[in-house]
Amino acid sequence: MNTLFILTIFVTICVSLSKPSHHHGDHGFSVDLIHMDSPLSPLYNPTLSQIDRNQNVFRRSISRALRMAKSQSKVYADISGEYIMKIGIGTPPVQVYGSVGTTFGLIWAPCEPCKTCYKQAGARFFVPASSSTYHADSCRSRACKSLPTIQPRCGTENNNCRYQNSDTDSYYTEGVLARDTFSIGPTPYKQVLFGCAHYYEDLQYFTPNVSGRIGLGRGPLSLVSQLKPAIQGKFSYCLMPCGSSKPSKIYFGEHVNMSGPNVVSTPLKRNDYSTLYSVHLTDLLVGNKSILSQNHNHTRYQSDNEKGNMVIDIDMAMTFLPKDLYDPFIASMTKAIRAKPIHIPRQFTDYDICYKDLSLDSVPNLTLRFTGGANVEVPPTNMFMELQKGMTCLAIISTSNTEGILGNLFQTNLMVGFDLIKQKVYFKPTDCAIR
Repeated sequence: MNTLFILTIFVTICVSLSKPSHHHGDHGFSVDLIHMDSPLSPLYNPTLSQIDRNQNVFRRSISRALRMAKSQSKVYADISGEYIMKIGIGTPPVQVYGSVGTTFGLIWAPCEPCKTCYKQAGARFFVPASSSTYHADSCRSRACKSLPTIQPRCGTENNNCRYQNSDTDSYYTEGVLARDTFSIGPTPYKQVLFGCAHYYEDLQYFTPNVSGRIGLGRGPLSLVSQLKPAIQGKFSYCLMPCGSSKPSKIYFGEHVNMSGPNVVSTPLKRNDYSTLYSVHLTDLLVGNKSILSQNHNHTRYQSDNEKGNMVIDIDMAMTFLPKDLYDPFIASMTKAIRAKPIHIPRQFTDYDICYKDLSLDSVPNLTLRFTGGANVEVPPTNMFMELQKGMTCLAIISTSNTEGILGNLFQTNLMVGFDLIKQKVYFKPTDCAIR
């Protein structure tokens, strides 16, 4: 499967932008991070079984990967993620649910007046005129002038800065680049840049209960980049297992605790696309058996390589491995399991390995080895998914890309922390239910 990585329209922004201000007494906070299939989610359907939800996770990952592949431009399109977060926009704040993504480089919300937008059932449109702290950016502002030149910047009214984004065949949004106060946790942050969308389309991914996007990527207009001084450049998250009635958590600033004897870290690496959190994978261990140590042709996985080869992605459920790594991994894993794979039903043929009545006790742990000696152990419960009664499939898929994707299933019960100042990623095994 050909998988293209995602950038937003703002990847080319390289100028320094004004930073949001906040109350100096607040140095850290945490917010619930809600899986879209959780009972806490506005999208929750109580009639679905856990197997139904697993199938939906699978379909969303495959559909998202296929949509990336359809894009002929080498951009990582701003597509819906698996988690949502509630924030307040404006003064007084309007509470909205936004889709969260570590590959998203932009914050945007649907604004009145909005053409062809979904009628909001559980969520609300933001009304700029109702906020005393809202103002649109001028087309002469530094942020506006940094937008790609292929898109119009000046609107017909008041010289407001306009943006357009049409990175895929079925995703499109346009509106005004604006600033307002964002209430996140207990803290209001002033002058946050966001896209006030007056038009958007996405027949598959937008829903009446989720309003817009909350970008957590490395791009300069993401939430974490704009709040960098206030949160000391730090954020982390701890993901609950699928189907949990408890929310996952995302932490910012001083609430980020990535210390202790079990913490490992690896440097963020250079990537062709600056919004992505890319690290360098040097090996995979199935049990205690190395996949790459016997193969000296895999120069891309040498520890001194300056370029990343694995993107950390909270937006994608599945994990994707480059084919030159995936093939020896599958050979080693199937040999270690010692069970006969079953015929895979047509609707799940994107999976390569499925078993009937598989005991996870027979499955060895997988260890991801990153630059700097950071070993991250992945238990069998994070590698397999039940898609039909008695049929369990390996939730790892091959990609023809040279970079893999570390999906959110692999990150379950793992505190993952990002330090944008030290340019490092931290991993800490954690029971996210009692963190």
